[in-house]
Amino acid sequence: MEWQVEMAKLMEEVQNALRVQGYAYKTEKQYLNWIRRYIRYYLPKHPRETGVEGVREYLTHLAIDKNIAPPTQNQCLAALLFLYRFLKIELGDIGAVRAKKDKRLPVVLSEDETMRLLNHMTGVYRIMGEIIYGGGLRLMECLRLRVKDIDIESLSIHLHDTKSNRDRITLLPESVVPMLKLHLAKVKALHTEDLANGFGRVELPYALDKKYVNAGIEWGWQYVFPAAGFSFNPRTGEKGRHHVFETSLQRAVKSAVRAAGITKCPVGVHTLRHCFATHLYRAGTDIYRIKELMGHSKIETTMIYVHMDGGTAVRSPMDRLSAKPVIRHAVVES
Repeated sequence: MEWQVEMAKLMEEVQNALRVQGYAYKTEKQYLNWIRRYIRYYLPKHPRETGVEGVREYLTHLAIDKNIAPPTQNQCLAALLFLYRFLKIELGDIGAVRAKKDKRLPVVLSEDETMRLLNHMTGVYRIMGEIIYGGGLRLMECLRLRVKDIDIESLSIHLHDTKSNRDRITLLPESVVPMLKLHLAKVKALHTEDLANGFGRVELPYALDKKYVNAGIEWGWQYVFPAAGFSFNPRTGEKGRHHVFETSLQRAVKSAVRAAGITKCPVGVHTLRHCFATHLYRAGTDIYRIKELMGHSKIETTMIYVHMDGGTAVRSPMDRLSAKPVIRHAVVES
């Protein structure tokens, strides 16, 4: 049908626009998925015909009929906003029914529990766990680390292309340095072997490989945590070595949680980031400094860790009462 050809062409053009603007491959897939679902919902109408009313109705449908989580609805909205920016259509105020966001505090481990968890992680996953906890990194921030991002001399990590789209510098724990140096030596030997076999080129952000032709094979641009085997770039089809896949680290953390006998749940990779902020605050670190290290755009986001300190900052009145000596009154016999 004619409309099928037209929609296929639109999806291809949107995909090209996403790549030109430097969106991550994972984001590209998510956006295209939501745009495709939105188009199918209104077929055979073109998105130009549905406009702001269509977006409002679709988001309300997701919130009420599908009962999707607020972050998922926000992701869908971001994808549709991109679509209409591409179509050069101003949506204005959408005013859709939004999915209700639950106010939940994150799970945080004690320092003892955190150490037990890390002690049950081995090899490269132990290094990754310590870096995430020691610097408050997100999962993908750790996996996408390049060799040039690590400054062992100043014990710092320079993070690029983060969730908030702002570079930031965070902490590299000194305790991980010996293991990290040994690990990087192994990675460098692997990179040298890859080069000898005609590989060793990694994908660079924002098409820098076109501007700097040889940058992709330079040591500084290599991933700190490369995958064990080769894979094909889904965009270019080029064979190379990507970074460790996210589910590998997630499984390693879950396994360590079970082995450490930690009963709190849910506990995952992101829990280590929450522990970083909470433990810093309990140690007396200024909340604005924590905000910078976490890469939050608003202080309100960081303030959640102030609430997480409720269990240690305030003593239960029951404990104060039970600590007082029991006063026994003498019984006067008549």
